[in-house]
Amino acid sequence: MPGTPPTRFVYLGPEGTFAEQALRTVPAAERGSRTPARSVGEALDCVRAGDADAALVPLENSIGGAVGVTLDEMAEGEPLVITREVILPVEFVLGARPGTSLSSIRTVAAHPQASTQCRGWLRDHLPDAVVVDVLSNGAAAAGAGSGEYDGAICAPIGATRHRLAVLADKIADHPDAVTRFALVSRPGPPPPPTGDDLTSLAIYIAHDRVGALLSVLMELAVRGVNLTRIESRPTGEALGRYVFFLDCTGHVADVRLGEALQGLRRVCADVVSSADRRAARPPAAARRCP
Repeated sequence: MPGTPPTRFVYLGPEGTFAEQALRTVPAAERGSRTPARSVGEALDCVRAGDADAALVPLENSIGGAVGVTLDEMAEGEPLVITREVILPVEFVLGARPGTSLSSIRTVAAHPQASTQCRGWLRDHLPDAVVVDVLSNGAAAAGAGSGEYDGAICAPIGATRHRLAVLADKIADHPDAVTRFALVSRPGPPPPPTGDDLTSLAIYIAHDRVGALLSVLMELAVRGVNLTRIESRPTGEALGRYVFFLDCTGHVADVRLGEALQGLRRVCADVVSSADRRAARPPAAARRCP
């Protein structure tokens, strides 16, 4: 039913990852069911098929940048709407079975991105340990909990779930790193403006022509719409064909942003818009334009 609060949530799994930790900051998700998905695509397809009310997926990391697979799935798949944004500090810990000392650790399980972000700490504190790549932070924690590895670089929730002792916390080389997650549901009325809103756009330009991107930016600039991010992704159609992803401040109900969207639909082959609210922050209903 329209307006019914979501109760069935899916997130990029497995259990014990930052995605689960982020989802549990959403009050409705803490009260509802939470199911891990094997991929971003699977999580979003669960929502599209009606098997879940909402999905939480990563959008952007302050160190690694945008999560390309999420942008691609949001832009190319069936319409979805981002209703909320969660910004989570990425605070890695070193977990191990209780009774394990730091000096006894010879193998450390870690997702490649996690070990990269903790490279300095590993060099200074575990220079002789072998770092073993695993598929996720949750898998790292599970491996340490089962005794397959001496320790794991993981999220705090992973250490708690697998009953690991935290031998060191906040071990990332960039202590202020954060990940931006989006809570996504099927299209419906956009959430009401909060006064601190963000709208994300996927812009398709019909032809490679001089000034094509400039004409897009001018539609925003002349109406005083502030652009906060822009990047491109290949469309997969042909070499040199790109979709441009833009974030701009404002809600789709704002007059200036509404006029800008009308202008963009006149000059672009396709526009997909997603309005998101800051601080837990929702993108507008994603929809295709002729």
